[in-house]
Formats: sequence, C-alpha cells, structure tokens
Amino acid sequence: MRAILHVCTTCRGIAADPLAPRPGAQLHAALAAGTVPEGVELRPVECLSACSQGCSVALSAPGKWSYVYGRLGPQDAPDILAGAASYAAAEDGLVPWRDRPAIFRKQSLARIPPTVSDESE
Repeated sequence: MRAILHVCTTCRGIAADPLAPRPGAQLHAALAAGTVPEGVELRPVECLSACSQGCSVALSAPGKWSYVYGRLGPQDAPDILAGAASYAAAEDGLVPWRDRPAIFRKQSLARIPPTVSDESE
C-alpha cells in the first residue's frame, strides 16, 4: 500500500500579492523537484482546511494513522520527504518521536486514527 503525501496547493500563507504563485503551489513544486521516496505518492489537493496554519500537507495510507502538518514552506521539502519515507515504512503510520523530522514533531496539526472496516456489515 502506498502512502499519500497530500499537499495543499491553494494555501496562501502570508503572500501579500494575490496574483503571485501561491506558497502551497510552490511547496508542491519543491516536493516534486525532490526525490519522492519509494512507497510515497505525491498528490496535490485544493484545500486541507488548515488555512490559518500556512502551507499544509497530510500523510495517509489505508490502515494507518493519518497526520496533518502546517506552517511549512518550500525550504522544508527535504524534511517533508524524509518524514514521508519514515511514515511509508511504518506499519501503522506511527513513526517513533525521535525518528521524525523536527518539523513533524513541532508542527503537527492533527493525528487521525485509521479507518477500520466492519466486515459484518
């Protein structure tokens, strides 16, 4: 199963010029220009509803905990990709605290439990 790194491309961050490229789109471009780890799919999305938290990304995969991170920028792309690799390798999505990049330790906005299907329905 692939982990999905969702990147909000509509995040405005603190961009003053509404016609300038959105910081979220710039973050996505920086991530796409890097080496996306094996087992990770980079996916642009239009909104993660974390608008007050600057640029945001989310990590999810079937059967794993999901995470939303904010206050990010293109300069964080290497750490985001490293964190996504660790997430993809973790069986349940729970990466040990010390193995997470600092931005994932300090800038987590939400942790969402995995969806469990009830096969009796």
